[in-house]
Amino acid sequence: MTSAVLEEALKKAALAWISVGDGPALALWVMPLDGSLIVVTGPGEQFAPGLAESARATVRLRGDNGGLIVITEATVTRVAPGTDEWAETAPQLAAKRLNASGTADEVAARWAASGCAVVRLTPVDDSPVSAPDLPTGSGAAEPRDTPARVETPRPFRLHRVKRR
Repeated sequence: MTSAVLEEALKKAALAWISVGDGPALALWVMPLDGSLIVVTGPGEQFAPGLAESARATVRLRGDNGGLIVITEATVTRVAPGTDEWAETAPQLAAKRLNASGTADEVAARWAASGCAVVRLTPVDDSPVSAPDLPTGSGAAEPRDTPARVETPRPFRLHRVKRR
């Protein structure tokens, strides 16, 4: 049986920090559905490397104040296009997708054609960690290397420069 904190956090989730294996936790847009979270990843959508191929993931959820309130392990199930589950899940997810061009059915069809993965994350019953057992550290990680971050040198001034 899942904890009440986990159930409430799942119902209100719009964003979750999801990590696969030893990888970094990525902030991903999610949709709650029937006690699990639905995530879309792939070309033209959010980047979640290894999530669709994994069997398990770690999910961190926040509370109303924005702070971490629960950490849980979740089983990862990929929803295959053309199945009944896809017909039920993908249009709902596409309707919640902000800034999507086209109708929900068109977006879901584009996901199926482009190879995007719609994934269901179902919490494992015995795994939730909530207060007071949450980590006490900030959880902040060093920024990852990226070509977008360029350090600019400051100009060297030995003495104060006088204006004339």
